[in-house]
Amino acid sequence: MKNFLRMLTLFLFSLVSECFSGENTWYFTPSDINSLHSKPANEQIAYGSEPLQYGKLRLPNSEGPHPVAIVIHGGCWTSKFATLQNTEALSDALRDQGMATWNIEYRGIDANGGGWPGTFEDVGSAADFLKEIASKYSLDLSRVVVIGHSAGGHLALWLAARHKIPSDSALFKENPLILRGVIALGGIPDLKTFRKLGSSEQGCGEDVVAKLLGSSPDLVSEHFMEASPKELLPLGVPQILIYGADDLVVPADLGRAYMQVAQKKGDSIELFIVKGAAHHEYVAPNSVTWPVVKTAVISLLNGAIVKNTGTFQCLLEK
Repeated sequence: MKNFLRMLTLFLFSLVSECFSGENTWYFTPSDINSLHSKPANEQIAYGSEPLQYGKLRLPNSEGPHPVAIVIHGGCWTSKFATLQNTEALSDALRDQGMATWNIEYRGIDANGGGWPGTFEDVGSAADFLKEIASKYSLDLSRVVVIGHSAGGHLALWLAARHKIPSDSALFKENPLILRGVIALGGIPDLKTFRKLGSSEQGCGEDVVAKLLGSSPDLVSEHFMEASPKELLPLGVPQILIYGADDLVVPADLGRAYMQVAQKKGDSIELFIVKGAAHHEYVAPNSVTWPVVKTAVISLLNGAIVKNTGTFQCLLEK
């Protein structure tokens, strides 16, 4: 905890320049994010036999055991919008903050075996695979958080909810990896509400939620209860939601509505809405969202949850 407080103090000094840097006049695009520099991963490891069942493991330059951040990319659950390249820079930047990062790939709705239940099985298997490699890479499984962007934010929240899934579900898994917390970056906490938004040209351009959840209307309706984080509340895991004030793909109102339900059901949850950010700033280190993202991850790894009490006042929407 002393190290955490020291890191937080140093970070607060760095906020001075952030607060006077001015608001963004342009926004990152997916191609901007994919072209960001990142140092190579230590290992690329398969967690399954399918081509997309792998992750990139980065280890900090320190002695273990290392806390771990599982990183999940978004892209409307389809590779035509994003792959794990989209979260490589974020994974590298978090590694530089003293944690191991496990940036995972998974089968989306456009891949053979993706959708229901393959996409969920892959994400769950990738997380649980840490148990198999923890000893070899000196990973501290008592300090694991998950951070996901957009559709990956949905999958991150879902990972935190796995212990709530009924045993007769295709998504059920005994003894899932225990998480210390979850950070959703422009995440999708409510699949029912997002379904219409996601079908618009401003969103994913098609009914991706239906493709994710089943091949018939009856299956889609049934699977909402097992796949949408809102339907699984309370999660019983600390949650931090970060949205851009100018995010039109996944508006902050989705997070605000989800938070209200989560709080009523007893969950520990905080919401941050960052000025000058749209939908892709979240995964760009040193963008306007970075101070909030970095502090959120570090706080959860250290057993705390950063509160929206004015620390980032200059960065946040009032």
